[in-house]
Parts: sequence; structure tokens; C-alpha cells
Amino acid sequence: QVQLVESGGGLVQPGGSLRLSCKASGSIFSIPVMGWYRQAPGEQRELVASITSAGSPNYADSVKGRFTISRDNSAGTVYLQMNSLTTEDTAVYYCAKMGIHWEWGQGTQVTVSS
Repeated sequence: QVQLVESGGGLVQPGGSLRLSCKASGSIFSIPVMGWYRQAPGEQRELVASITSAGSPNYADSVKGRFTISRDNSAGTVYLQMNSLTTEDTAVYYCAKMGIHWEWGQGTQVTVSS
């Protein structure tokens, strides 16, 4: 079992940037896919981006060209660089260990507002 801790959320103006981090309690070398999800008030949780152990990313259409996911296996950390943020990106962002046995972090709030 791996524990995931997100950080880096906060309040940012439209057009701004944030970098989220997800630190795992152990190595993530053997975790095939790690992902970032988000959930806005009254909405279902949705996939934002995922990345394989080899570094191959996958993005939701709504964030393509604006967000970048990366992982540092040796540091046990997954990142989400978010640029050109809009109010529609406001949500709680969750890190996830995806696969047969899912694990979730506690989430970090991202609020985009002027």
C-alpha cells in the first residue's frame, strides 16, 4: 500500500500557473500508471492526466496544451504543471495510483479566480 500526499494547490488568477506535486510514501518505479484527477463542486471526478512508468502521458481534451504531467520515479513524485488556468479549472485535484489496486491522495484545492 502506498500513501499519496498532494501539495501545490492554491488561489491563482485566470491565466496564471500552478505546479502540483504528489509525493508517494515509497518508490513508484513499479507503479505502471499514475494520474491526476479533479472534482469540481457538484461534478463527478474526472481524469485530468495520466502517465506511464515509461513516461508516456495522456491528457483530457480540456487540458491539452496547457497542462503537463511528469514523474520522477527515483523521488517517488508525480507533478502536474498547469498553465493558462481558467475558472473552469477550479476543483479539488487528486493524485491516484491507478491499476488493479487504486490509491488516492487527500486532494489539494485549486481555485482560479480574479
